[in-house]
Amino acid sequence: MTPAKRALVTGASAGIGRAFAAALAAAGYTVTAVARRADRLAELLSEMGPGHDHLVADLSTADGVRATTDLLTREHYTVLVNNAGTAVHGDFAATPLDDSLAVLDLNCRAVVALAHAFLAGAEPGAALVNVSSTLGHTPKPGMSVYSATKAFVTSFSESLWHEQKARGVHVFALCPGVTATESQQADDVPSWLVQTPQEVVAHAIDALAHRKGPTVVSGRRNAVLTTVTRLLPRTAALALLGADREPAHRKGASSESALITPPNR
Repeated sequence: MTPAKRALVTGASAGIGRAFAAALAAAGYTVTAVARRADRLAELLSEMGPGHDHLVADLSTADGVRATTDLLTREHYTVLVNNAGTAVHGDFAATPLDDSLAVLDLNCRAVVALAHAFLAGAEPGAALVNVSSTLGHTPKPGMSVYSATKAFVTSFSESLWHEQKARGVHVFALCPGVTATESQQADDVPSWLVQTPQEVVAHAIDALAHRKGPTVVSGRRNAVLTTVTRLLPRTAALALLGADREPAHRKGASSESALITPPNR
């Protein structure tokens, strides 16, 4: 008997997470959507139709992580999409430490906790998707902690891919590039380089279907740019990726930071 197709998607209220939930529902999965915003989750469920459910949980908190891992332990899911994440923008030394630690908690600690709860009971054919970023390969000055967390997610996922394949459990890191969502319109990026959340998720669904991994970069352009940047000398790559930032002594250092839910990764 074929097991029921059930998926849990975090960060499902907007952007890539919302697109994931919709795509998996359309593919016949029963979806549990997890996010902080109850109103957005209710709206998503009404669009997906009957049979799906949701969990209101803030994965930047211990209570939110616990509620979600309890659900993963109690229920049987065949797919987990670890998508929830956040970023802090600005020079690391000029931004509040608590903001950077919050990025670490959500982008790393929550990802590890949910992955562990899911994999402990995963059966052959199950799949874990950890949403990372092309910035995990090519760190960007001004987003130092975010880039570092995504390097962690990519490395973590690659190791899990190898560890879990003997069990028949598929793991991969999804690495989108610039993605246009409500929290990042990407007006300063050439349009040919910007993807929609639906385009990113289409690559992920294809990777799920064909068991691709351990790393899936969303689109040929992103793959080429990531490869080229990695081949450059490190100092040259950092200078290129930091070229849009003026030196702090020219623009005035600021202690303000914008902690946001990232649009794409």
